[in-house]
Amino acid sequence: MTRAPLLAATLLALAAPTVYADCLSDAAITAMAAAYMAGKPAANPEGLSQADGECSRAKLHKVLGPQMGKPVGYKAGLTNPAVQKRFNANAPVWGLLYANMLLPDGSLVDANFGARPLYEADLLVRVGSESINTARTAAEVLEAVDQIIPFIELPDLVVEAPPKLNGAAITAINVGARLGIVGKPIPVPVTRAERLALLDALRDMVVVLKADGAEVDRGKGSDVLEHPLNAVLWLAADIRRENRSLKVGDLISLGSFSKLLPPKPGLKVSAEYLGLPGNPSVGVQFK
Repeated sequence: MTRAPLLAATLLALAAPTVYADCLSDAAITAMAAAYMAGKPAANPEGLSQADGECSRAKLHKVLGPQMGKPVGYKAGLTNPAVQKRFNANAPVWGLLYANMLLPDGSLVDANFGARPLYEADLLVRVGSESINTARTAAEVLEAVDQIIPFIELPDLVVEAPPKLNGAAITAINVGARLGIVGKPIPVPVTRAERLALLDALRDMVVVLKADGAEVDRGKGSDVLEHPLNAVLWLAADIRRENRSLKVGDLISLGSFSKLLPPKPGLKVSAEYLGLPGNPSVGVQFK
């Protein structure tokens, strides 16, 4: 399977090494982290270049890390062109996932879990081999992951004025990573024929997001960079610029298969993955 044209263009943009300009100040990062931990809106980071956003993200990780637990993987964001358009961005971004962010299927979560709480249908994969770092196609990515995991992400846009966010600012706020609901893993099959069938199923699946049993949005696997595993190709290339690599056991959130919607107390939300083996689902209830 060839790489999507959109992904190929994105990867070409990664050829140049990262050169950092100006970060948010230490004081601004400290204030942002304090607001994040308190669930209060933080000041919008404005006027940042993408390099500024990346440098600010690195500072924020140093502050949040001791409070959020061990890093367990990555969140690839803005991998859906519709979401890029919403935030006036033209490329994906990434943040870190921490152990304290991940909750089991069926969890009861406060509807006000953050300053600007939202929910969306997402999907996780788990790295099974470090060969993923040299994968060139979605098929090679699938050979290097051992689980596909239904996932409702509960992001938090953090800031006082979310409509003003752009790609650099979203990078600076760790892509709004806050919480996520983890469903039952789907093991990646061993045989080539079964893997190819799963590869096609991931591209063609229909992801249905429901609230109190009624459909509120749906998307397709191909909505994320024309194949959801292309998000992993992008991520592996982008973190390489910072001398990072994906490790066995890392979890990767692939991006949005639905709109980002606000939670309400009492609401029951589910995401269904029609076309994946067993048509799996994952759910959360808000209080």
